[in-house]
Amino acid sequence: MTKFVNDKQHNTATLSLYVVMGVSGSGKSVIGEKLAQYLCNKMEVEFIDADDFHSPQAKQRMAANLPLDDAMRKPWVNAVRDKLVKLQSENKNVVLAFSGLKRKHRNCLRSLQFDTHFYYLQADINIIRSRMLNRKNHFFKPELLTSQFLAMEEVNNDEEHTTKIDVSGSLDEVYRQIIMHVQQTLKRV
Repeated sequence: MTKFVNDKQHNTATLSLYVVMGVSGSGKSVIGEKLAQYLCNKMEVEFIDADDFHSPQAKQRMAANLPLDDAMRKPWVNAVRDKLVKLQSENKNVVLAFSGLKRKHRNCLRSLQFDTHFYYLQADINIIRSRMLNRKNHFFKPELLTSQFLAMEEVNNDEEHTTKIDVSGSLDEVYRQIIMHVQQTLKRV
């Protein structure tokens, strides 16, 4: 297994967390799974999708075209964080598909004992909506997309280790861009 050096820990080996983030429909689950498959040839890695940690009530609410508020997101973010802490204790690197709408949620992930890299998938709302219309059997409906764009707190330059990726092209193009960035982080080890 490959371990990474975290500058904050004075050359102490640490694990990596690759967060593929963006609004619903941006491709984070598909890209995250492909990234995990790529990385499994280089290190022990586990893929998790934050959508799997929503409560049944939250999924029902979103399926009814009602957005979640911060109070409803809090137990979800805590469940994702708890899973990451468990995986870290098992000495596993992680690829996480996670909306990352709020800076405080991104900072919650940054506070964990991982060398964390964020890949922010972004595109025009109409491009994302057209992809969502082709998606089958997902609890999140295209009618809620506007609420995600409104809730997304834009990533600023002071958020370390964050790469913005334009997802206007094909998923293969997006995947190649992310792999290129990941390879650069692997070379720095």
